[in-house]
Amino acid sequence: MAQRIQDKPTACIALADGTLFYGKGFGATGQTTAELCFNTAMTGYQEIMTDPSYAGQVVTFTFPHIGNVGVNPEDDETSDPVAEGMVVKWDPTEPSNWRSTEELTTWLDKRGRIGIGGIDTRRLTRAIRQQGAPHVALAHDPDGNFDVAALVAAARGFSGLVGLDLAKEVTCSQSYTWNEMRWAWPEGYAPQTAPRHKVVALDFGAKRNILRCLASAGCDVTVLPATATADDVLAHNPDGVFLSNGPGDPAATGHYAVPMIKDVLEKTDLPVFGICLGHQMLALALGAKTVKMNHGHHGANHPVKDLETGKVEITSMNHGFTVDSQTLPDGVKETHVSLFDGSNCGIRMTDRPVFSVQYHPEASPGPQDSYYLFERFASAMDERKAATV
Repeated sequence: MAQRIQDKPTACIALADGTLFYGKGFGATGQTTAELCFNTAMTGYQEIMTDPSYAGQVVTFTFPHIGNVGVNPEDDETSDPVAEGMVVKWDPTEPSNWRSTEELTTWLDKRGRIGIGGIDTRRLTRAIRQQGAPHVALAHDPDGNFDVAALVAAARGFSGLVGLDLAKEVTCSQSYTWNEMRWAWPEGYAPQTAPRHKVVALDFGAKRNILRCLASAGCDVTVLPATATADDVLAHNPDGVFLSNGPGDPAATGHYAVPMIKDVLEKTDLPVFGICLGHQMLALALGAKTVKMNHGHHGANHPVKDLETGKVEITSMNHGFTVDSQTLPDGVKETHVSLFDGSNCGIRMTDRPVFSVQYHPEASPGPQDSYYLFERFASAMDERKAATV
């Protein structure tokens, strides 16, 4: 049998070390530079692409069937894709799902995000694990014309995420309220009509499904920009404070977020709950330090052990920095650890209802093992109210 003539590559991804991967481009045309990570989730590519925590990153999907369920407005975690681009093994197929309203390729093109298919994602994932998350340049040109030297130079010129405050780029521009609850059949997203608690959520890059989980736990949520001060927070007379997920280096965002958190803790006894970047912000405010990970944790299958109950939860994760548990001060207890590498996944203050986790209990995408954390936050607010009556 005659060998099939391969189509000319229309996309290229160049690593800073000079390694090149050619494939078929889809979505928008053009070029972007970013850090490259990999995600092992088998579902939720739309939620991943619209997760603000992926700002400044191109995502390699280890699961090959990307695009098979299309996209729809209900699954967006924010209004537009935030990840810089996507790398997949097989070209996205025509969607086959009753909820689909648009093809992934068209959706990416409209929103200026580049995709590359036909890549050996196993090889690329191994390279990321062994060498650390590389800086890359991703280009899509329908004519297949690439200046390889310029692409490698662009990858080498990328500043990286260390020292980079990206929360300011993805946060809301002004405050807003949120009352939409988690999706449920057959109503879809129903409104919260009988909230028990007023919660202020600091938006470092908040995912919509986290806000929905807060609403489902009985919270009337007011979202404030990342740069809000403690006075801004307390002006709403909240029953609790939530610190959201987000992108970038926590130490950089901490320049303005840490003083705010410290002031809230010093001036009040309010319950505080943090997720992802919010977890790291809380740890920094309590006196701990954060460090850059080799390749981070990105996926919906990460086992985490609750050190206080012995229970193991399967969790969704997306972070490239971690709290150094060796720097936790007195009065702060490590509550959860990753069973993959032992890294810190949760902390709490020992004398008040202030706690946070590194992973994503909102399950979007991912399992729902950890939803109890939202209920724990609500219970802490119930107890505080009961104690002050």
